Amino acid sequence: MLRPASHRLGPLPLILNSLVGNDIRALRKSRGLTIKELSAVLGRSVGWLSQVERGQAIPSIQDLSSIATHFGVNISFFFRSANQRPEERGLILRSADRTSIGSSGSGLVEELLSPTLGGSFEMIKSTFAPKSSSGGLKASRKTEDGGVLISGELTLWIGTLEVQLKPGDSFQFVEQKYGWRNDGAEPAVVIWVISPPIY
Repeated sequence: MLRPASHRLGPLPLILNSLVGNDIRALRKSRGLTIKELSAVLGRSVGWLSQVERGQAIPSIQDLSSIATHFGVNISFFFRSANQRPEERGLILRSADRTSIGSSGSGLVEELLSPTLGGSFEMIKSTFAPKSSSGGLKASRKTEDGGVLISGELTLWIGTLEVQLKPGDSFQFVEQKYGWRNDGAEPAVVIWVISPPIY
């Protein structure tokens, strides 16, 4: 959880380093935006945003709030490594520092497991609520997806294939439409790997 702003302002230069820049760049690229397009949305210069993404400038809380709102993540997303030892940042993400991503309105709650989005893939813990579904197939995206069901049961569609997953079952697909449904009375938990990162 984010600390009150009055406690954050002092250590900002230590916290908001190149990791935050990497995350902003990954979010921007995952949405297919150019630096020019995102800087226009934020009302900032291209040069400033370029420096932020390279870790050479530190965005204000207001800037981060605008970026988080635009990409549909909580501002705490950018502070998930703030309480860690400097040598762990970008390498280790403690369970207490995970942040929720995406929307829970559809019965899906996701937590980012990756310490940074600067790599070639991301890890997500997806929890599908009982009696919830994707409401049909989701559009294909330019990613390779894979995962393993940790608990519960889940129906997964990959293109025209429909499969029933049980704990320990895994899957992998590239650029295909997919959907899901949890008919069970307990949450279904999947560790999901996506390349390249989309959050």
